[in-house]
Amino acid sequence: MNAPLLVFDLDGTLVDTAPDLLATLDAVLPRHGFKPMADASLRDTIGHGARHMIKQALSRRDVTLSDQALDAINDDFLAHYEANICRHSRLYPGTEALLDRFAEAGWRFAVCTNKKEHLSKLLLQAIGVSGCFAAICGGDTFAAPKPDPTHLGGTIAAASGTPAQTLMVGDSRTDRDAARNVGVAFVGVNFGYTDVPMAKLGADLLIDHFDELTMDAAKRLLANAAMAGATAVPAPGS
Repeated sequence: MNAPLLVFDLDGTLVDTAPDLLATLDAVLPRHGFKPMADASLRDTIGHGARHMIKQALSRRDVTLSDQALDAINDDFLAHYEANICRHSRLYPGTEALLDRFAEAGWRFAVCTNKKEHLSKLLLQAIGVSGCFAAICGGDTFAAPKPDPTHLGGTIAAASGTPAQTLMVGDSRTDRDAARNVGVAFVGVNFGYTDVPMAKLGADLLIDHFDELTMDAAKRLLANAAMAGATAVPAPGS
């Protein structure tokens, strides 16, 4: 039997990356003729990529740019961020303890993020935990990013797991939809980046701290998912 698998989103779930991402935005905008935003609320745009965050930031000043101009800022953003990827980013409280207790129980771990793969690996290496993960898959690893099922499904396969033995942990609608599209149970964290409160997104388990993701809770989620799959009504003609 395959070992059970915990698959984590990265930004806003495993790592609080907002300080470095927002600092990058404020460092790059002046190079293109705009004042720094200094707007902490932009953290809720992080899960959709740098280009989206730039576009949303400028829209708050009623600025609309051409695709070419946005691409130029985005390229500059990514280069600056890569060079300053872990100045202030930190694991969320309880992350290392969670990894330790689940590893001791025989679980494996993977990362499924829409962040670019090389940036994801660089960040986790800088923090010192990249070796904990059987697979680190970014938004450019497969043909389509989350919530497309090929992304989470491919991550599970890359970590030698199976959907029936997998839990997805994330902080946004994108993560929830990815889990639903592959048929795995979803653990929602309340401390991440989302413009819709996680409590409204229908997680199978909602947590405020990783200490709340216990072994008993994880086993119940797997069992409930298996029961739901076994009792699902087949579609006509299936």
